[in-house]
Amino acid sequence: MATTSDIKNGLVINHNNGLWQIIEFLHVKPGKGAAFVRTKLKNLSTGKVVDHTFNAGVKIEPVRIEVREYQFLYNDDQYHFMNLETFEQIPVERSAINAPEFLKDGLVCQIQFQADDELVLSCELPTQVEAEIAYTEPGIKGDTATNTLKPATTDTGVEIRVPLFINIGDHVKVDTRKKEYVERVKK
Repeated sequence: MATTSDIKNGLVINHNNGLWQIIEFLHVKPGKGAAFVRTKLKNLSTGKVVDHTFNAGVKIEPVRIEVREYQFLYNDDQYHFMNLETFEQIPVERSAINAPEFLKDGLVCQIQFQADDELVLSCELPTQVEAEIAYTEPGIKGDTATNTLKPATTDTGVEIRVPLFINIGDHVKVDTRKKEYVERVKK
């Protein structure tokens, strides 16, 4: 068992009959009254994020988590990944993946397991992935004075907003957390 003084970002705890990951925390010691810890928790099974306040000194139950690199292979009813060291293949549910629409064959992801029973908790894609623009309207020549964006569809079918100078066939980096254009990649 641990206490609220052991709370840190990324810690996974058993709370309210579920596994929750601490995204943010803040120790607060008001001038009057008892200290407390304000946290933002993410439910690892549903992805729901909630705010929760713990009184200082309360016992929490941390859960041991292992993170391993796996390579995406293919998708049928589930998404299948292969361990890069043992070549073992595992299926992962779509709900456990942070941005499944950006998955491409061969993409290496970080998969979190509960250490006790090898239960897959989540699959995190890299924060930035490379995508090819499959379709976008051509930009108007000379319209570069403003920071204007236009819709574009990537090769995986995700619609993002890109600058006017991006054309069909260009390769771009996309932020998987915000689903936003980052930069053009030279090929």
